[in-house]
Amino acid sequence: MHSTEISHSMEIEAASARIKTGMDTTSADRDYHCRVHEVELQTHDPDEPKEPRNDVTLTWEDVWVMVSNKSKGVKPILQGVTGYARPGELLAIMGPSGCGKSTLLDALAGRLSSNTRQTGDILVNGHKQALAYGTSAYVMQDDVLIATLTVREAVYYTAQLQLPDYIPISEKRERAETAIKEMGLQDAMDTRIGGWGTKGLSGGQKRRVSICLEIVTRPKLLFLDEPTSGLDSAASYYVMSRIASLGQRDGIRRLIIASIHQPSSEVFQLFHNLCLLSSGRTVYFGPASAATEFFALNGYPCPSLQNPSDHFLKTINKDFDVDIEQGATGKISTEEVINTLVKSYRSSPNCKVVLGEVAKINKQGHGAPAKGGSHANFLTQCLVLTRRSSVNMSRDRGYYWLRLAVYIIVAFGLGTIYNNIGSTYSSIQVYAK
Repeated sequence: MHSTEISHSMEIEAASARIKTGMDTTSADRDYHCRVHEVELQTHDPDEPKEPRNDVTLTWEDVWVMVSNKSKGVKPILQGVTGYARPGELLAIMGPSGCGKSTLLDALAGRLSSNTRQTGDILVNGHKQALAYGTSAYVMQDDVLIATLTVREAVYYTAQLQLPDYIPISEKRERAETAIKEMGLQDAMDTRIGGWGTKGLSGGQKRRVSICLEIVTRPKLLFLDEPTSGLDSAASYYVMSRIASLGQRDGIRRLIIASIHQPSSEVFQLFHNLCLLSSGRTVYFGPASAATEFFALNGYPCPSLQNPSDHFLKTINKDFDVDIEQGATGKISTEEVINTLVKSYRSSPNCKVVLGEVAKINKQGHGAPAKGGSHANFLTQCLVLTRRSSVNMSRDRGYYWLRLAVYIIVAFGLGTIYNNIGSTYSSIQVYAK
């Protein structure tokens, strides 16, 4: 069994090497990798001041992610992605469905599944290390909340579980209420979350509660997987505006990275930097405000009065492979458009700026690696979980009271069968026949 796993791993490595070799043979790709080393040499300045030690920066360079499948072999999901994220800024990862947004987010957060293989460098403060507990938080796409709890109770229980025991109870309660106010939920503190068959919070409010549960530990890195999924434009803007405001709160410059599918024009203006992916390749990385100019310079200008994000996704979405008009040259396929944009980005001054920023951050090192915190001890966790479970069961009619009624009915039925059975041997024999 062990030899089989080793051979399977060797097959993945060999296939990964073949994929990279086959995809890096063009002159544009060779020039791109040469520029990486040139920029690293040009941007090193030992006298340049370093970032504050309390801040956390994140860089990734030439990241590949491959998934192994017995029937289809090894398939690349991310192909040589490079970028950076700085504290106090909101980085949006955009692209059509299946482009690798969530995979890149999981790779940066260290949450890739076991059947994937990752290569490349992902550095925290210039160091190759796993994200420590309390340093980062990850908000999943689906809200996983207890419907019977109020907003105040849900956040406070989380604070008791995730914060260490040396923090006083009063401070934990204060942190919970501060997180609730930061997400604009102070008017719904005592409202039950609600769920199936029970009225409660709206979809946008539930999403903000999920964010509250993660920021109660005051992490320096915040990852969000499609935080506007299932929300209307108004709720999406309100949620994203609150997320963007978290970059500078509580004296902490948070690094925020969010994957988002198709934001409105108002939400798009909240982004500091934009990472645009298509088929696992970088189409654009840089300031979100300059993305429109990049597309215009390559012959795909955004029409006036149109949402830029709609234009970007329509241009690089090859699911339907619709021919795109390009002036007097007629029409070209979406695949050709994507290849043109990818090559143009790799040869653009903006790409050189990105490579230079990555090299500068990595050379500086930003002091010591980011250190994590600690959570409550085992005894405290048991007490808090028992209390939370008791509150949940006492309020859930379907879970507790209906089940109690069923037990009473079953006990009454069994009791009537053997009622007045008698205590003599002959009466027992009658029921035994």
